[in-house]
Amino acid sequence: MNAVKDQIVKYINNEDKENAVKYILENLTKGNIDIVSLYEDILAPTLNDIAHYKKAQNIHIWQEHIRTSIVRTVIECCYPHVIKERDEKYKLHHGKKVLVMCPQEEYHEIGPRMVTDFFNLCGYQATFVGGNTPKEEILKIALAYEPDYIAISVSNYFHLVAAERAIKNLRSTYKKSIKIIVGGYAFNRNPQAYKDIGADLLLQDFDSIRQLEGSTLNETGI
Repeated sequence: MNAVKDQIVKYINNEDKENAVKYILENLTKGNIDIVSLYEDILAPTLNDIAHYKKAQNIHIWQEHIRTSIVRTVIECCYPHVIKERDEKYKLHHGKKVLVMCPQEEYHEIGPRMVTDFFNLCGYQATFVGGNTPKEEILKIALAYEPDYIAISVSNYFHLVAAERAIKNLRSTYKKSIKIIVGGYAFNRNPQAYKDIGADLLLQDFDSIRQLEGSTLNETGI
């Protein structure tokens, strides 16, 4: 696993998109890695390292954009493996609907895109809406899809205000039963902040998503 991880990170940091995608798909097919280990143990830490290096001025913004783009391509190419693992490994098909998105002005969408695949692995009908979603559009898509859950990802602490506004707007105008989940880097220092902005639950990793339907939506913050 360590050798596979090191090689993947090397390809991404060398901005070698072709070999990064080929190598990851080959190792998923061979069973050397799975989707959860790829996302949580390799891709997410690599993205965090990219952000750290940018702040330390060790890489340029254009390098960050290229490497992030490679990770995005990898994730999209992994979708057939997501479905395969859902059907063969986890065997979960309860069919609850989830919409995953970011609030207005929040553009960090790679994390919630991976989270969408985690929901799919766990048998949800998960739809990734995208970043920078205005509160009015969140209401519109809720009316169109009638989801059981809406998951809002917030990376930047300053965007918690936008998430709170979106949740308040949804609560006041959407009359059907719905649970609102939040997650993201913005909650790391204060996990209880999810209560302050009106969400039902804080989820931060695959295991907690997997346990969601078995929970009573208590304070299982992740």
